[in-house]
Amino acid sequence: MVNLLSACPTNGLKNHPVDLPVEMNIFLHFRSCSRDYGGIMSALGSDSWWKKTLYITGGALLAAAAYLLHELLAIRKEQELDSKDAIILHQFSRPKNGVPSLSPFCLKIETYLRMVDLPYQNYFDGKLSPQGKMPWMEYNHEQVSGSEFIVDFLEEKLGVNLNKNLTPQEIAVSRAVTKMVEEHLYWTIAYCQWVDNLEETQKLLAMSGPLSDTLKWLLGHLNGSMVRREMYGHGIGRFSKEEVYTLMEKDMRTLATLLGDKKYFMGSKMSTLDATVFGHLAQAMWTLPGTRPEQLIKGELINLAMFCERMRRRFWPEWFVEVEDLYYDGDSESSNDGSPTGLLDFGLFSRTDTLDDSDTSGQSAGHTHTHSPDSDRSLFDSDVGTGSDNDIHLKEELMPDLEV
Repeated sequence: MVNLLSACPTNGLKNHPVDLPVEMNIFLHFRSCSRDYGGIMSALGSDSWWKKTLYITGGALLAAAAYLLHELLAIRKEQELDSKDAIILHQFSRPKNGVPSLSPFCLKIETYLRMVDLPYQNYFDGKLSPQGKMPWMEYNHEQVSGSEFIVDFLEEKLGVNLNKNLTPQEIAVSRAVTKMVEEHLYWTIAYCQWVDNLEETQKLLAMSGPLSDTLKWLLGHLNGSMVRREMYGHGIGRFSKEEVYTLMEKDMRTLATLLGDKKYFMGSKMSTLDATVFGHLAQAMWTLPGTRPEQLIKGELINLAMFCERMRRRFWPEWFVEVEDLYYDGDSESSNDGSPTGLLDFGLFSRTDTLDDSDTSGQSAGHTHTHSPDSDRSLFDSDVGTGSDNDIHLKEELMPDLEV
């Protein structure tokens, strides 16, 4: 080893061995040179000293990084109890207002998994798939990204199929509507979330700590910029704000007409289309207070709101909302608070208890449900209006006999 003691004159140090460890040489060097400014300046000018210092510092940083990586992997290993035959769903963190996800595609896939009653493990790690997609899933070390390919994979590997009762014509209609929702309506809702209503949306991001507001602002604006850029590339972002909302309204009216007074979009039976539409309409229903989408879905297009509420009660029993969230009264002040109070219990059921979707079944989890003879509407569907005495009735009663 090179002895740094040669960098300055020494007093009583010439008996020290030349090949001491680097750390000891540095210590002895500075002790001997503490009264010799010229010696210190000489040492600082030594290339050998700087290199060794950088090596030591770099090694310490690498060791710290390796330790942190080990701890993160250990935490993940503890969370993953058994990855064999387990569906691991990677998605964004839960927002603060109780809605499962601000991403329509994440909400679609998680709702789909509940609809087919497949157990899964959530990973809110923010890690994108190799294709840069979210959500994505792992199953026995196979990775699948893209909501359409995830559904195809689950149907092929695990034999689930929500569309098995649909005719070929209904399957074709379902795919066409899915593309309208995911390739067109999606961008108008994203515009409302991340461009026109950015300040309110970024408040819902799940971040805490002293820098949470700064991080929310940064992430919100980064996402907003990305949405603007991708909307422009898509083509829909080249229109004015009013034109974007006009396109959104046309899509929502199309969905309302298709749904009509049916229980689900393809009739009395669930289909994959219901998970798709729910994932997107839930954003308008519960994440955009006072906006054009909310006014439409909770006002004139109330059948879409009832569809969202029906899906929420059936497949998300842990997700509570206020009665005021079921309609729009023109006052959005009360819904801007991310921590609602006075949440009501709607008599929600677990998804396992409500898997029987038979029209002839009048009992479910101990509750009696009544259908009108000519349609699949429940009493809840027909009792809710857009601004009459029914609104008062909603606020005053808990309505334990809601149709699921």
